[in-house]
Amino acid sequence: METHRLKSVLPESMKLQCPICKQLVDSETAAEFPFCSARCRELDLGNWAAERYKVAIPMMDESEPEEIEPNERARPKSPDSDDE
Repeated sequence: METHRLKSVLPESMKLQCPICKQLVDSETAAEFPFCSARCRELDLGNWAAERYKVAIPMMDESEPEEIEPNERARPKSPDSDDE
């Protein structure tokens, strides 16, 4: 059951404002927490689907690939090497 799993992760009781309509929502009584209703939950999902929400800045610069320095220990030994 989804509600039981959610309650095991959250503290005893948490009160927040619904992100859509700003109504006060109690985690113990609202099945749709953090939303106040299924309607607000679906409106939020629609906002994501319509790309109305955006990440402010990229987590990493994708224009330049990150260079990884070679690690001697990470290289596999070739079968014909005499490093013993």
